[in-house]
Amino acid sequence: MRPWERLLAAFFRVLFGRSVRRGLRGVWVRGALPEGAFVLASNHHSWWDSYLLPVLFWNARRPFKIVVGERRLREFAFFRHLDTVSAARPREGLRALAHGEVLIVFPEGELRPPGALGELNKGVVWFAERAGVPVVPVASRVALRGHEFAEAYLVFGEPLGPDLNRLRLQLEQMLTELDHQIRTAPAEEPLPGFERRIAGRQSTHERMAGWGAALGKLTGGR
Repeated sequence: MRPWERLLAAFFRVLFGRSVRRGLRGVWVRGALPEGAFVLASNHHSWWDSYLLPVLFWNARRPFKIVVGERRLREFAFFRHLDTVSAARPREGLRALAHGEVLIVFPEGELRPPGALGELNKGVVWFAERAGVPVVPVASRVALRGHEFAEAYLVFGEPLGPDLNRLRLQLEQMLTELDHQIRTAPAEEPLPGFERRIAGRQSTHERMAGWGAALGKLTGGR
């Protein structure tokens, strides 16, 4: 990578990380990622998805490539200098897997409204089958709950073989369970079983609560 490309990549890493920390209350994760190369298959129901996974991987210092459509790469040409491969050049994705990197794929192929999983592109299992690596499903939701800023939750599932039907069933089940937790858990508390990986912005009432506690100490609790 040329010096100016390294500088550009570093700039966008900082920009993406700052956007997540300033735009969300935080990012919570459940489940662990296996070591080595694998295909990471995520639903794509939020604008934030393309930021969350790269930032998590950069923070963990895990090498990855994210598959991006050629139309999007033409629209945002600088993406080509980040950790991306073109969907029109699948052999680049295979090379990344051969080098031990994680390949992030959004098999629905487009940004969809929050809700049911769309049709999955078989390319996600093609990569895994050709490279001889597992597929790891991840269910992602960004929800506005009991605070001023939305919260991001990601569930990483167990590795699967290159079976599109099994991947679909697993992702649907994970999304159903995650949606149920979001609907039923206490609104002002993080979902149980999740670990906060990225701290974001506190709500105004959270900051006011801190000021109120300090003022209470100064006034003797009156």
